[in-house]
Amino acid sequence: MKFFADPVLDSMATRRSVSKVGSETPSDDELVELLAAVTPVADHKSLRPWRLITLRGDDRMRLAEALDTAAGEVRAPGEFNPKPFRAELLIAVVVSLHEHPLVPEWEQRATAAGAGHLLSLALWRAGWGAMWRTGLLVDSAPVRAVHGLGDNEHLMGWLYVGSIDDDFRTRLDASKRPALDAKQFLGPMPR
Repeated sequence: MKFFADPVLDSMATRRSVSKVGSETPSDDELVELLAAVTPVADHKSLRPWRLITLRGDDRMRLAEALDTAAGEVRAPGEFNPKPFRAELLIAVVVSLHEHPLVPEWEQRATAAGAGHLLSLALWRAGWGAMWRTGLLVDSAPVRAVHGLGDNEHLMGWLYVGSIDDDFRTRLDASKRPALDAKQFLGPMPR
């Protein structure tokens, strides 16, 4: 379903989280190219308080082990936490906080979240499926350690990225799901 004549606005309006992605993923070079659409994120004082970490291959097992350690989960030999294996590529969204008298922590977190969301939009526009996932253990000590986070950094979650199944794409394209009534999100300042 098309909402806008402009392809970028239409892509934004039709973006969906894709919980089950395929095994094909963008390369790091493709990700760098898409990041050109992300770097202009609103960023008071240009602090660039965010960074991204790609997890592929064995990195996902390291994350699975860290999640189990954080949860106090002990699995039988050969068993592992399946969550990091829902996609071949996970992109960790990290806020890197800076001391600044004019830019509070919440504003820097908003910038990092904006970068993560812009990346999900760029991935969608480029034809990839993505879903932002978090969880109660996202910023636990073992998970922080496996990502190599500094004391000033916090993990905000992961984008699970991959190809979109042709049948799912066809269903999305044929969807009659109406857009939310945008009026509910806009109003004047109270008097």
